[in-house]
Amino acid sequence: MKLRTGQPWMTGAEYGRSLSGFGVNLLVREIAPSVAFHRTVLNATVVYEDPDFAVLRHGSAEMMLHADHTYDHHPIRSRLDGKRGNGLELRLHHTDPDAAEAAARTGRYEIMAPATDKGHGLREAYIVDPDGYIWVPDRPTQA
Repeated sequence: MKLRTGQPWMTGAEYGRSLSGFGVNLLVREIAPSVAFHRTVLNATVVYEDPDFAVLRHGSAEMMLHADHTYDHHPIRSRLDGKRGNGLELRLHHTDPDAAEAAARTGRYEIMAPATDKGHGLREAYIVDPDGYIWVPDRPTQA
């Protein structure tokens, strides 16, 4: 069931044909709260947004969000139970973990682990989005 009224910025077929390389599509309960998280906490650029679908850019990486209701007749729908993303880290390299943590605190998002320098040469934070996906903004530490 689509909630969008009017025309999208391009057709689904045009957008689909434009994709290449590795892609991420996250299913979310509602687009608006997820877009707000990506914009305010992870500093994403919103390429397109409507109640059904959004395209976000994190640096040079582009990703999609689809609202659950757009998958109402899709086999994956049966797996949408409880928290999502368990066991999956979605990493945003060269993204300030301290700024992301501060924005997450302001927005009252769950901080699984605060920004910390790790032995593998990265400073990183673990932040949970409204749908339970775990985002890890990180940046290299000083050598």
